[in-house]
Amino acid sequence: RKEYTAPGKGAGKSNIGFAASKQEVTERLEQIGLAAHEGHDIASHGCGHFDGKDWSKADWLKEFSSFEHILENAYAINGIAPEPQGWRDFARHAVVGFRAPYLSTGKALYEALPAAGYQFDASGVSQGPARPTASNGIVHFSLPQIPEGPKSRPVIAMDYNLYVRHSGGFERPSQADEFANRTYAAFRAAFDKQYAGKRIPLELGFHFALMNDGAYWNALERFAGDVCVKADVECISFRDYVSRQDAGQRQVSVGG
Repeated sequence: RKEYTAPGKGAGKSNIGFAASKQEVTERLEQIGLAAHEGHDIASHGCGHFDGKDWSKADWLKEFSSFEHILENAYAINGIAPEPQGWRDFARHAVVGFRAPYLSTGKALYEALPAAGYQFDASGVSQGPARPTASNGIVHFSLPQIPEGPKSRPVIAMDYNLYVRHSGGFERPSQADEFANRTYAAFRAAFDKQYAGKRIPLELGFHFALMNDGAYWNALERFAGDVCVKADVECISFRDYVSRQDAGQRQVSVGG
């Protein structure tokens, strides 16, 4: 809290709060390390989850700098020992992607991203699955709007948007199975359309939070278990996708 001041905000302010204890910080850092060790892409979502649509390039660079400083020095800042070997090297070099809070973007953000050394941005929203594009050295990914529910109304393919669609953003655990089935059906229909058609990558968004008693996590696990093993399908990270395009590699022809 003492290390962070967001652009235009008072010191120690955050839209998402701070960890309640040193133990909670320790556990979060351990999870980051484990995820990275397992090969997951660790990217940035900023620090305080503020809407940066009116920020300048300098404001964004300040936010990026805060993220980098706090991640690199997380163990020292919080008095946690021992610091894992290689942590600082990981913090300096592994984070190459960004997604803007609220998916709120603008010209200044896209000017700041390459200046800060990022390789991709996943803040876009598209009418349906869209192929990634590149500009100014940044690969741009977009969450698609996909048909969902009895009336097939479009919704951004992200758990929070489904949560608001299904229950107005309030917990309704008694309907968790219904919501999970609706979500799976929407994901699967969007996937099947591409699998039988243009094969445009399908992107889905999730938070580290249970909503409607885990309905969206359950739908994701079922969906991934069904489609990631199919022929000509890969479930990969943004970072690996970008690395592959840079290397000119072709996608493999087996599931996984």
